[in-house]
Amino acid sequence: QVQLVESGGGLVQAGGSLTLSCAASGRTFGSLHLGWFRQAPGKERGFVATISRGGYMTSYADSVKGRFAISRDDAKNMVYLEMKSLRPEDTAVYYCAATGANWSRRAVEYNSWGQGTQVTVSS
Repeated sequence: QVQLVESGGGLVQAGGSLTLSCAASGRTFGSLHLGWFRQAPGKERGFVATISRGGYMTSYADSVKGRFAISRDDAKNMVYLEMKSLRPEDTAVYYCAATGANWSRRAVEYNSWGQGTQVTVSS
């Protein structure tokens, strides 16, 4: 399994911005589809964004379209999530994930996960 480590979370006020990073180990990073998911207290883990291997396809949850952007740097084995215009409802633990199989918005399709990083948006 690919090892993934998220960073960049923190406490921000509504309307602010954060960029999350996820570092991966291994030689196969470029062959993986990547995703970001989040889980708020009392809720199930939900889809945020995905990017395909090669970076030519992306997909976003409706709630973050126009505010979040996913990107990858295969030379550095990194995936990023740029978050702008943050809202209190964005508060959650954010996880990066990877799969070598199907490109998907479903968490169950991903077989490698980071430990999560907390994002808290205050109002």
